[in-house]
Amino acid sequence: MEQEMEKRNEGRIEESEEKWVHDASVDYKGRVPLRASTGVWKASLFVLTIEFSERVSYFSIASNLISYLTKVMHEDLSTASKNVNYWSGTTTLMPLVGGFVADAYTGRFYMVLFSSFVYLMGLSLLIMSQFIPSLKPCNTKICQEPRKVHEVVFFLALYCISFGTGGYKPCLESFGADQFDDDHLEERKKKMSFFNWWNFALCFALLLGATVIVYVQDFVSWGVATLILAILMALTVVAFCVGKPFYRYRRAEGNPLTPIFQVLIAAIRKRNLSCPSNPSLLHEVPELERTQGRLLSHTNRLRFLDKAAIIEEKRVEQKYNPWRLATVSRVEETKLVLNIIPIWLTSLTIGVCVGQGQTLFVKQAAATNLEISDSFKIPPASMASVAAVGTLIAVPIYDRIVVPILRKVTGNERGINILRRIGIGMTLSVILMVVAALVEKKRLRLMVGHETMSVLWLIPQYLILGVGDSFSLVGLQEYFYDEVPDSMRSIGMALYLSVLGVGFFLSSFLIIIVEHVTGKTGKSWIGKDINSSRLDKFYWMLAVINAFVLCVFLLVSKRYTYKTVQRRAMETDSCKSDGVEMVA
Repeated sequence: MEQEMEKRNEGRIEESEEKWVHDASVDYKGRVPLRASTGVWKASLFVLTIEFSERVSYFSIASNLISYLTKVMHEDLSTASKNVNYWSGTTTLMPLVGGFVADAYTGRFYMVLFSSFVYLMGLSLLIMSQFIPSLKPCNTKICQEPRKVHEVVFFLALYCISFGTGGYKPCLESFGADQFDDDHLEERKKKMSFFNWWNFALCFALLLGATVIVYVQDFVSWGVATLILAILMALTVVAFCVGKPFYRYRRAEGNPLTPIFQVLIAAIRKRNLSCPSNPSLLHEVPELERTQGRLLSHTNRLRFLDKAAIIEEKRVEQKYNPWRLATVSRVEETKLVLNIIPIWLTSLTIGVCVGQGQTLFVKQAAATNLEISDSFKIPPASMASVAAVGTLIAVPIYDRIVVPILRKVTGNERGINILRRIGIGMTLSVILMVVAALVEKKRLRLMVGHETMSVLWLIPQYLILGVGDSFSLVGLQEYFYDEVPDSMRSIGMALYLSVLGVGFFLSSFLIIIVEHVTGKTGKSWIGKDINSSRLDKFYWMLAVINAFVLCVFLLVSKRYTYKTVQRRAMETDSCKSDGVEMVA
């Protein structure tokens, strides 16, 4: 009789788990979400819609910005490259602010709405700078400098877009991934594919932005192109709001950095205590008393921090003081944040390589023969679409063919672990710089003989860039979403973007150093125009730097321990068979 009752209770629990989502998320009315009517792809597609329009806007501006600065504002190659890197760097660092505010105070949904207003305001200023006579640039055939007021309004609009992106980028992707329950096997597998298909869709945005919109910019006007972008974004913001009833929301949990400081302070206070050999003696909140977040399993890394969870016999009353006693989960969350730092540092060269695709690669294309036929000429910035094609080819092959095969071979849900995927991308970055150097060397050799190289010679380096992004950038997105504490996932996506942002600034810094050093010793590697430069030597330098950092990354990743989550007692056997590692 008792066994029958237990079986019935287990059946009810499993039925409840299948019907409702118990991952600390809520629906739009603040209730526990119903699994059948909320989340997964039906919700994430609304999020993807607004992300698509934002990426079309960003890519169309970013990929052609250096051309605008050199042709309309008459900046030299070095100044224009640095300005593009400064703007791109700021755009990808602002999400650190937006992600923090979203996780701590506003939540992701409302941060996206606020960012939409700011982004549309930036696009509106760009439109004004092209159509209002007093704000337009001067006639480039008459003068060699644009009006100062145009420069002010133009850069104000650009950095307004950066500010809007600061809320968009960390929140949209993490909000989309939040629609999948990590404690549900099928939804967890769908989320692994989510990051692949998310980037697949973004490559369509790059393809559209770098071809159609760039073509309108070059052969119609920047004003018309920006007007199209503003209308597209306004429509997708409406679509995003329509999806409100289908979303799963995560409540803001306050400053996510406070628990980390509490663990550090508690560990320092108890630095003279010895950690128990049995981790079960450390303090933890029972599963049934958990109010938010998931319980993390104890790991043996950074054992000093375990002292924060030691229960002091003489201070039992202080177990309620988080600055004196922390839970094992809080300690493990702090370990996660500290373990991210070496991975973040060794990933910065990825951003440096991506930065070349938006700056020097574009000028490289502009110095080639862009005519495909007598009636069609490729805009230089449109070569970025080749990188998009590389990603569009690589992502489906990897997700639908390679991953299923690797799952059977390795027994790993992901096929290969995240850091190995990032390492493959970094290896392709080294190859990318070598190929770019060889192609540029050939272009300079042809130029000496008064020949112009066909733009088709640049296709290999752009394809490698796109395929590399499908490994490195998608891997970084997965890593910084999954490996941060649950309460810091917006900040996690901001950390991924900061890899690119700091990489862009490092690229500008390298240009300054190279200019200074090579300018004194002879012919500058990066001169006022590309034909008087030696970009091939600059690319070889980047190849060497990337190869060295890759070696360091492999050493760091070999010692890395992945985030582990305590499985809920009511999970089905199929979930239990996957083990405790959420990311392996």
